[in-house]
Amino acid sequence: MIVGLTQIRGVGYMFANTILNVLKINPNQRIGYLSPEQINSIESIIKNPSGSNFPSWFLNRRKDVETGEDKHLLTSDIAFTVRNDIEREKTSGSWRGIRHMFGLKVRGQRTRCTGRKGGAVGVAKGGKVMPTREGAAGAEGAPAAGAEGAPAAGAEGAPAAGAEGAAKTKESSGKKEAPAADKKK
Repeated sequence: MIVGLTQIRGVGYMFANTILNVLKINPNQRIGYLSPEQINSIESIIKNPSGSNFPSWFLNRRKDVETGEDKHLLTSDIAFTVRNDIEREKTSGSWRGIRHMFGLKVRGQRTRCTGRKGGAVGVAKGGKVMPTREGAAGAEGAPAAGAEGAPAAGAEGAPAAGAEGAAKTKESSGKKEAPAADKKK
């Protein structure tokens, strides 16, 4: 019985237990074995718990802002009322309404380290750099002949070393390799 009643939105475990105690219904009984009179009495208490011998501190909407009476909200009325309350606070410009507008914590929780939204804050962890191969390092890393600071080899008419280096780079450029950062082990 208790678990079956708690499936109704707005009825918790203690609320269901109190309903069954007030009506003097066995909580271990199965819902399918209830009489129609018991079902009607449970429905009437759930719809209007303040009218029966039910404690007012169990209700989930005491001293309503608009009417001032004690109510117990069920099913979609809960979400509708909460949305209206938040909109009322936003339009009045209260502190809680401002916090709701900006999507911040409303009830005084810490916001410095918890409740962060979006990506990670701090230093990003870098990946490992792949070591270069020996053959590719000589062709790419060596300066070409004729460049500033590099001595020109074979000034007496022999072919310069830069011509050989250029031929090697043409051969290596025919191979398509992924950059070192994109390779995974």
